[in-house]
Amino acid sequence: MSTKLPRTTNALVLRKSPPGRTPLFHDAVVQEQPVPQLKPGEILVKMGAVAFNHRDLWIRMGRYPRIAIGSTFGADGAGTVIAAADPADPLLKQRVFLTPMRGWESDPNGPESDFGILGGGSFPRLGTFAEYVVVQRTEVLPTPTHLNDEQIAAWPLAGLTAWRSVAHAGISRGDTVLITGIGGGVALLALQICVAMGVSVYVTSGSQQKIDKAVKLGAKGGVRYSEDSWPDHLGSLLKQNGAPLAAVIDSGGDEILGKVNRYLKAGGKVVCYGMTAAPTITMSMREVMRGHQLIGTMMGSRADLVAATAFLTQHKITPVVAAVLPGLRVAEEGFQMMQKGSQFGKIVVKIGEREVKANL
Repeated sequence: MSTKLPRTTNALVLRKSPPGRTPLFHDAVVQEQPVPQLKPGEILVKMGAVAFNHRDLWIRMGRYPRIAIGSTFGADGAGTVIAAADPADPLLKQRVFLTPMRGWESDPNGPESDFGILGGGSFPRLGTFAEYVVVQRTEVLPTPTHLNDEQIAAWPLAGLTAWRSVAHAGISRGDTVLITGIGGGVALLALQICVAMGVSVYVTSGSQQKIDKAVKLGAKGGVRYSEDSWPDHLGSLLKQNGAPLAAVIDSGGDEILGKVNRYLKAGGKVVCYGMTAAPTITMSMREVMRGHQLIGTMMGSRADLVAATAFLTQHKITPVVAAVLPGLRVAEEGFQMMQKGSQFGKIVVKIGEREVKANL
């Protein structure tokens, strides 16, 4: 291997919150770290772009399990393979993105072994927010040719969650679906997947501007959940379309079933992948007697990600990127944007030729 390969990498790592800081909020700092020597089956990826997920913010707030102080942030990232333990590895010089999970290969019901997500945790002790990342060659997938590094970095975790949510919904061409909380990465990718399938999509948001942007992406219309009468407004839109909801893809939880049950067909499904409204979800006997199904979901397997990426490639879907930040040294801006929650799409960090060491 070339002697010009990097010996160190700058990485955004989790540092313990100073004593007495209330509420708890751990620091994110850029530190220089050694690049591990490659072991059999490993490759070295020069990162081109990485993307935020809300779990990165929750980790700093101490609200995520198995947090590991000193670990590198980031579940999503993409770049180019610049070295491999096998000098004849066909992945050399190829553009790839990292798989964000470990322990879940193909079982449709859940992980086969100890499950972990990259970034900020004790397993795996690996994150994407770095200039260079050493990873098993089996834990990357080829980047679709129609996407650049910033766009594909916005795909893996959110795209996988969206794909599995759509699959659980059991919808097909001609069906009608409601996607709540449009503007987040998962909701937007679920919208794009559904539109590519020929499904009619309605959305909810607290912002009319986000609804208007969703319509430009193919949504039929939307309602503002900040208005108490939003279910009635949804009903009016559905009446114009002439079809009930086959499913709801939801990120909030709480009383979503009670609010949409009038418009959800008998046997319709509510697929919930988040709890932004409440850590509980209410289901009454009214929904039970109509055969409504409540399905919880999270991320997915490597096999799911392969299938989802094939669909992404076939339909030339481009993940929506809200902002591209110029390097790890300004990553704090990404955390601030997530706290405000005003973005439409994913927040991405472009990794430069050599990051400047800085405390954030």
